[in-house]
Amino acid sequence: MLTLKTSDLSPVEIQSYLNSAIAPRPICFASTVDKEGNINLSPFSYFNLFSVNPPVCVFSPSRRVRDNTTKHTLENLKEVPECVINIVNYDMVQQVSLASVEYEKGVNEFIKSGLTPLPSDLVKPPRVAESFVQLECLVKDIIALGDGPGAGNLVIAEIKLIHINEGVLNSSGKIDQHKMDHVARLGGDWYCRVTPDNLFLVAKPNKNIGIGVDAIPFAIRNSKILTGNNLGQLGNVEALPSDEEIEAYAQSPEIKELLDATIGDSQTRETQLHLKAKELLEKGRVEEAWMVLLLN
Repeated sequence: MLTLKTSDLSPVEIQSYLNSAIAPRPICFASTVDKEGNINLSPFSYFNLFSVNPPVCVFSPSRRVRDNTTKHTLENLKEVPECVINIVNYDMVQQVSLASVEYEKGVNEFIKSGLTPLPSDLVKPPRVAESFVQLECLVKDIIALGDGPGAGNLVIAEIKLIHINEGVLNSSGKIDQHKMDHVARLGGDWYCRVTPDNLFLVAKPNKNIGIGVDAIPFAIRNSKILTGNNLGQLGNVEALPSDEEIEAYAQSPEIKELLDATIGDSQTRETQLHLKAKELLEKGRVEEAWMVLLLN
C-alpha cells in the first residue's frame, strides 16, 4: 500500500489524490451578488448537507492552488451574505462547467452559460431555472481554513426556502431519486451520473439491534460465495428464523428439489445453498436467505 505524508506533497499533488479518492462529491452551484448587485454563478464540489435543525449546507470556495487568489463567490458572500444553492442535474452539467470559467469580475455567468435566472423570494441572488432543486440561503459564517494556495473557506449557509420542480416528485409528494438525474464530481475532468440502472437500496440498520456479523455461524461467515455486503445484510436482522419457519420453508418445491439433488454430497449442498442465499440477498429477501443458509 502506498503511504503518503501530506507534509511532503505539494498542494497540487494533495488535490489530485484527494479529489480522486473522496468521490463522488455533490456539486453546489452557487449564485451570489456583490454589493453593487453584480451576479456571479459558480460550481463548488466541496459541498454537503450538514444539519437539518437548523437546515444547513456547507461549501468551500477554496483559494486557487495556482496563484492563491480568492474567487468572486467568496468576495461576494463577504459583501452580501446570501446565496442560492442550485442542485445540478445531467442536462445542465456542461453549462455548469462553463460557468466555472474564471471570467472577469462583474461578468454574469448566467449569460455566459446560457442558463435561466429566476428571481428568488427571500435573497438577492437569482435561482437557476434549469435546476430541479434550489435552496435560498442566508450565510451564517465563513471560516477561513488557511491562507495558502488551496486553503478552503468554509461557508455555513442556512437554508431558508426550498424550491422543488414538481416533475421530480412522486405520487406522495416526495423527491423520486429516479427522476433527479444527479451528477457528481470525481477527480480531474471526471464526473459521474446517477441513473436508474445504478441506483440500489440499502436497508437502514434495524431499529432494534441487529445480531451483527460476529453472531453469524462460522461456516456462513467464512463462505467463499457470500460477500462482505451479504454478511452485512445477514447481520442486520434482529433474530434468526425459528426451526418451524425453516422446516416449513424447506418444503417449498424449489428448495426441496435442491435438497433432494444433493443428498449425500454435503459440499455441493453447501455451495448450492450459499448460491441460492446470495441470489435472495441480492433481491433484498434477507429472511428467506437466512432460512436457506440454516437448512444445511
